[in-house]
Amino acid sequence: DDLDALGEADAALGRFIGETARGFIASQGLAANAVRAIGSHGQTVRHRPNDRNAFTLQIGDPNRIAELTGVATVADFRRRDLAAGGQGAPLAPGFHAALFSHAHERRTVLNIGGISNITRLGTPLLGFDTGPGNALMDAWCAKHQSAAFDEGGAWAATGQVDEPLLASLLNDPYLAQAPPKSTGREHYNLNWLSERLRPALRPEDVQRTLLEMTAVSIANAIANWAPETERIIVCGGGRLNPLLMQRLGALAKASVDTADEHGWDGDAIEAGAFAWLAHQRLNSAPANVPSVTGAAGPRVIGAIYAP
Repeated sequence: DDLDALGEADAALGRFIGETARGFIASQGLAANAVRAIGSHGQTVRHRPNDRNAFTLQIGDPNRIAELTGVATVADFRRRDLAAGGQGAPLAPGFHAALFSHAHERRTVLNIGGISNITRLGTPLLGFDTGPGNALMDAWCAKHQSAAFDEGGAWAATGQVDEPLLASLLNDPYLAQAPPKSTGREHYNLNWLSERLRPALRPEDVQRTLLEMTAVSIANAIANWAPETERIIVCGGGRLNPLLMQRLGALAKASVDTADEHGWDGDAIEAGAFAWLAHQRLNSAPANVPSVTGAAGPRVIGAIYAP
């Protein structure tokens, strides 16, 4: 049944992460006792932050990671913030501020993963999920191209923006909601998309329109909530889509470049964030940002699983 499947997935993913981490540690010529901790977010399977009994659920059993690696593992980062009345997300803004803050330039960090989120650097920090990143494009591509994603936006580039569809997509109430807010694939998925599609649309035109929706929703979020932004620093897989980056550059009233251009691996920013969150937990230091998540105050987040 579904509970069995969930439990088995939790165990299997925990084992996979543990074996992968163990192999990586060995590949670096390190002993387990040379690694202070592993910060493991896990895989979110459900995120419902706005219900009376708000919850978020990640799988990837940290007990197995600690057991397989012999390294203390820090996990379960989101639920304490939820318990304090926050969204439990996003959690990376504190790390973004540590990496990219600039005394003389007003910056916003943009992460384009499955969902897009921004961090407006400055005081106070502001961060939230803007809406879809790659999630809808990836799902549509998997359905019609038998590929996990549209590499380089090449398929989208063969299509045209369908303006009525774009207007329908951008009319989603989440996009107009004020932060703090967070979302996920439980909202932005093929079922959500299918409710808005008209018959006879070409698949490539839908793909191009989904890309445009991602770009426009990001640009609108920055214009509405971080209008002073002079530079947008992009990380995550979406930065590797030239068409998406081109559209962001055209729509945003700011310079757009990548984390890589600032000396950081744009694929590793989120991983680095959870290493930083683990470090904060080991030092009993608060790591959520109440101005971002809406929590009642700073909290020490995460649970430690000893080796």
